[in-house]
Amino acid sequence: MEFLQTNLIYVVPILGLIGILVMISKSIWVSKQPSGDEKMTELAGYIADGAMAFLKAEWRVLSIFVLFAGILLAYSGSIHEVNGKEIHSSWIISIAFVIGAVFSATAGYIGMRVATKANVRTTHAARTSLKQALKVSFTGGTVMGLGVAGLAVLGLGGLFIIFLSIFADLGEHTVKTAIEVLTGFSLGAESIALFARVGGGIYTKAADVGADLVGKVEAGIPEDDVRNPATIADNVGDNVGDVAGMGADLFGSYVATILATMVLGQEIIVTDNFGGMSPILLPMVICGLGIIFSIIGTWFVTIKDETSNVQNALNLGNWSSIVITGIASYFIVMWMLPETLNLRGYEFSSINVFYAIIVGLVVGTIMSIVTEYYTAMGKAPVDSIVQQSSTGHATNIIAGLSVGMKSTVIPILVLAAGIMTSYYFAGLYGVAIAAAGMMATTAMQLAIDAFGPIADNAGGIAEMSQLPPEVRERTDNLDAVGNTTAATGKGFAIASAALTSLALFAAFVGIAGIDAIDIYKAPVLAGLFVGGMIPFIFSALCIQAVGRAAMDMVQEVRRQFREIPGIMEYKAKPEYEKCVAISTKASIREMMLPGAIALITPVVVGFIFGPEVLGGLLAGVTVSGVLMGIFQSNAGGAWDNAKKSFEKGVLINGEMYYKKSEPHKASVTGDTVGDPFKDTSGPSMNILIKLMSIVSLVIAPYIAINATTPTAQVKAKTEHCQTAMKSGEMKACCAKPGMADRFKQK
Repeated sequence: MEFLQTNLIYVVPILGLIGILVMISKSIWVSKQPSGDEKMTELAGYIADGAMAFLKAEWRVLSIFVLFAGILLAYSGSIHEVNGKEIHSSWIISIAFVIGAVFSATAGYIGMRVATKANVRTTHAARTSLKQALKVSFTGGTVMGLGVAGLAVLGLGGLFIIFLSIFADLGEHTVKTAIEVLTGFSLGAESIALFARVGGGIYTKAADVGADLVGKVEAGIPEDDVRNPATIADNVGDNVGDVAGMGADLFGSYVATILATMVLGQEIIVTDNFGGMSPILLPMVICGLGIIFSIIGTWFVTIKDETSNVQNALNLGNWSSIVITGIASYFIVMWMLPETLNLRGYEFSSINVFYAIIVGLVVGTIMSIVTEYYTAMGKAPVDSIVQQSSTGHATNIIAGLSVGMKSTVIPILVLAAGIMTSYYFAGLYGVAIAAAGMMATTAMQLAIDAFGPIADNAGGIAEMSQLPPEVRERTDNLDAVGNTTAATGKGFAIASAALTSLALFAAFVGIAGIDAIDIYKAPVLAGLFVGGMIPFIFSALCIQAVGRAAMDMVQEVRRQFREIPGIMEYKAKPEYEKCVAISTKASIREMMLPGAIALITPVVVGFIFGPEVLGGLLAGVTVSGVLMGIFQSNAGGAWDNAKKSFEKGVLINGEMYYKKSEPHKASVTGDTVGDPFKDTSGPSMNILIKLMSIVSLVIAPYIAINATTPTAQVKAKTEHCQTAMKSGEMKACCAKPGMADRFKQK
C-alpha cells in the first residue's frame, strides 16, 4: 500500500495505456470479421476513401492553425524566476498545446478508421442475426470510446509527470506551474474538437440534406439508394461528423473536466500520504479507473435473439459501468483524501467529496434518461410530431420546435440541482469533481454513441447492395436505437460542459484575482448580454453553412440525374466523388469563422475590458449555450425518429401511414430542418462553452488584476512593500511568503 501511495501518480498513465491496449485488441477483432461480397466491399471502400480524404484536407488546414497558435503561445511571455534565472513556461505551454491537438486529431482518426471497417462488417453480420450485428457495431464503437479515454488519461497523466520534473526547481510553485502548463494541452484538444465538430457537422448535413431533398422527395427513391449521387457523401458524413467529430469533442470534454478539477484541487492545502497532491490526483485516478469499469460494462451489452430489445442491452452496459464507478469512488476517496479539506474558506469532509461524485453520476444518468424520453421512437414527444405530420409540413415543424424547447426544462432543473447540491457538499471542488464523476465512464458513453453511425452506415450499405429486406430490417433496428443513443450522448456532453465550464470559471476567477462578477457594473452587464448572443450567431453561421453547402449538393445531384442517362435504370454509375468533394470543400471553408469567434472573442474582451467583463461574457455564453445545445440536439433527434416511425408504419386517426405518404413527406422536411440542429450547431455548443472558458483560463495570468505576468506580480508586490515600509506597515506586508526575501534582494 505504501508503494502504491508513493507511486500513484505513475499509475494514472498506466490506466490510460491499458485502455489503449484493449482498444487495439478490439480493433483487431473487428478487422478479422468478414466484410461481405465484392459489391459491399466496393461501396465500403468508397466511404472509407471519402472519409480519409476529408480528414487529410481538414488536417492540412488545422496543421497551419496549430503551428501559428503554437508560435503565439510560445511568445506569450509567461515567466518564472528561479534562483536568479528566468524560466519561460510559455514555450512548454505551446508544446502542450501541439500535443493536445495531435492527441485530439488521433482520437478522431482512430474512431474514423474502425468505423469505416465496422460498417460493412455489421452489414454482413446482419445477414446472419441481429445479435451478431450488434456485437460488431458495438465493438467498433468501443474502439472509439477506449481510444478517446485512453489517450486522454495517458496524455494528461504522462505530461503532468513530465512537467513536475521540468519545474521541480520552483519548490512550492512546482505543482501550480505544472497544472498551468497543462492548460495548453486542454486548449489544443478543445481547438481541434471545435473545428472537427463544426467541419464534420457541415460535411455530413450538407450531404444528408442534399441526398434527402433530391433523392427521397424529388426522385422518390430510398434514402440510401445506390442511384443517388450524394449517398456516398451522406455515409461518409456519418463518420466525419458523428464519429471523428464526436470523438474529438468528448476527448476535449474529458481533458477539460479533469484539468478544471486539478486547478481547483491545487488550491486545497492538505496533509496526506501523496505529497499533498491527493485533491489533484483524485480526478485522474477516478477517470483512469473509469476506463476499466467501462470495459467491464461492455461485457453486458449483448442480446439473445431477434426479439430482444437493443436499447435495454445498451442501457444495462451503461448503468453497470456507472454503478461500479460509484461504488469504487467511495473507497478511492476515503483512501486518498484526508478527513477535512478547505477551498477558499469553504470547509468540507472527504465523504462529502464522494457525495459530490455521486451527484455527478446521477445528473449524467438523469440527463440520458430525459434525452431518451424526448427523442426515442414510441415516446409521447416523438409521437406528437408524428401525429402533427398528418396536417402538413408546417405543423410538423411547429411540433418539433415545441418538443425541443420543452426538452430544456427538466435538464436545466437537474443541472441547477446538481450544481447546488455538489457545491453544498464540497464547494467549487465538489462541482468540479461531480463533472469528473460524470465523465469517468466516457469510454462507455462514447462506445454507445459511436455504434449509432456504424449501424447507420451498415443500413446504407445494405440498401445500396440490394440485400434482402430482413438485413435492412435488422440494421434499421440498430439505427433507430443509434439515433436515440446519439441524442443521449449529446445530452451527456452538454451536461458535462455546463459543470466543467463552471469549474473552469471558478479557476479563472481565482487566477485573474476577481472577488466577484458584479452585474450592477454596466461593462459587466454588457459582457453578459454579448456572451448570451454568441451561441446564437455561432449557431446561425453553422446552420447557414449547411444551407449553402446543401444548395451546392442539390444542384450537383440534379445535374447528374439530368445529364447522365441511365442512372435511374442502374445502367450508369453516378459520380459519387464530385458530391464528396463538394461537402469536403464546403466544410473546410465554412468552419473557419465560427472557430475564430470562439478563439478570438475572449482574448479581445479580456485584454481590452479586463477580467471582470470577460467573466460576465463567460457567464452569458455558458447559460445561453447550454440551453441552445439541449434545444437543438433534442429537437433534431425527435424529428429524425418521427421520420423513422413512418418507415415502420404509424397509426394516425385510425389510418396507417407508411413511407411515401403525405405525412411521411412532412416528416422528411422536419428531419431535414433538424439535421443541422442535431449534428452541426447543437453539439458544437458544448465545445464553444468549454473552449472560451479554457482560452480565458490561459490568458488569465496576463489580464489579472494589477498584474500581467507572474514577474509583474512580484514587481507590483515589491513596490507595495516599499510604500508600506515608509508608512510603517512593513511587518504586515512582508509576512507574505517569500516577500521579505525578495525585498531584501531588491
